[in-house]
Amino acid sequence: MTTPAIDPSDDTNTPAAIAAGLVAQLKQSQHRLILAESCTCGAAAAAIGSIPGASQVFCGSAVTYRETTKQAWLGITAADLKQHTAESQAITNAMATSVLERTPDATIAATITGHLGPDAPPAVDGILFIAVLQRGCELEAQRIVLRSSTRQSRQTEATANFLAAIQRHLSLPGRIPANE
Repeated sequence: MTTPAIDPSDDTNTPAAIAAGLVAQLKQSQHRLILAESCTCGAAAAAIGSIPGASQVFCGSAVTYRETTKQAWLGITAADLKQHTAESQAITNAMATSVLERTPDATIAATITGHLGPDAPPAVDGILFIAVLQRGCELEAQRIVLRSSTRQSRQTEATANFLAAIQRHLSLPGRIPANE
């Protein structure tokens, strides 16, 4: 599913602002989050970690920027990487499944890959793939087209969209609190 990108010029859409709301949602629902980040390179973890009390709900983040790291840390196969590319929905989904399996105290995993440029092929330049997986629920996949054009602004926008996707997941009707 392609999701519209959030407006990066809106001050309420900064990674720090979204992370504060996300940590509050995680505390209220008693969920614990694990991330696997590629194109955001740990920026989502940094935003969450800057919020007081995040340690109650945040398990950590695997920054799997390179394909070999995706293979070694998450068990993503070379064949899957060759078939789908590292920046694809299929690999992002596999990362979510793997990081959740490898983190027993987490109840939700969220993962992101994408091309931020400047050397990305034109057809995939500025495209993000996000997956959110909650134990006992179906995986949610999102494709987002970034609005910004510079690498640094794209990384900030990608981080904000990633954190917002996790927030949306927690807000969906029928989501099971972790304590049930």
